[in-house]
Amino acid sequence: MIRRPVSSSRISSTGWEDNIMEVQFHSGKVYQYFNVTKAEYNGFMASPSLGSALSKLDKTHDYRPL
Repeated sequence: MIRRPVSSSRISSTGWEDNIMEVQFHSGKVYQYFNVTKAEYNGFMASPSLGSALSKLDKTHDYRPL
């Protein structure tokens, strides 16, 4: 999956493909979030705080380290 850089204090890049969103943190760790729709991903990317938006996804979607 291709991830693109983002401006965030916690997150270095994100990507989305086939309802899977990948998040790479500045530490280098990568997590995959499952069943994330394109609309949810676009909303996440448009959020003024990606860290806060990710916290909401943590509560509503399954995720695991890559």
